[in-house]
Amino acid sequence: MTLLTTWSDSGPETLIRRTSDPAEIAKALEALGVRYERWPIREDVPFDADGATVFAAYGPEIDRLNGEEGFTTVDVLGLHPGDDPEYPAKAKAAREKFLREHTHDDDEVRFFVSGSGIFYLHVDGEVHAVLCERGDLLGVPRGTTHWFDMGTEPSFTAIRFFHEEDGWIGNFTGSTISSRFPDYDTIATRYEAERSAA
Repeated sequence: MTLLTTWSDSGPETLIRRTSDPAEIAKALEALGVRYERWPIREDVPFDADGATVFAAYGPEIDRLNGEEGFTTVDVLGLHPGDDPEYPAKAKAAREKFLREHTHDDDEVRFFVSGSGIFYLHVDGEVHAVLCERGDLLGVPRGTTHWFDMGTEPSFTAIRFFHEEDGWIGNFTGSTISSRFPDYDTIATRYEAERSAA
């Protein structure tokens, strides 16, 4: 279940919206030109599945989206805690890469096979934090100012779609706005506690 939190870009003191209602989320994101879909969850796909397993499981959905959008490159990115002694360094570097505000010359389209992450969209004086979880697909239009937080202990597998063969290229704005809003750990921990208490 996705969570959408919207604040004024003046700071998180001014809360505009906080909802987990799929219809309300879809309507709000559509108004921003953001593609949001829920794909079927394949229960037989391990949380740390490799690319071949993911492509086999989600082939029909990938083919449909490719047919609609004409992507040239599709890959699978996974990062999970485990026995790898290099995980802490990899996790820190990966998080820092995406945590500063930036734009892209291509759409940023991601489907979460497992785990979660938050896209922060900075549009028209507002910041929209979209907590994406397993089964969520989000398409951020090219040129949209945003950042992404995977948390201090990232755990996710995602399918990435690109129109350009160069893949992920960020155009950083130099703004420090991302440091002024609640991070992934803060939002996800609170949301999980609320769901557990419900």
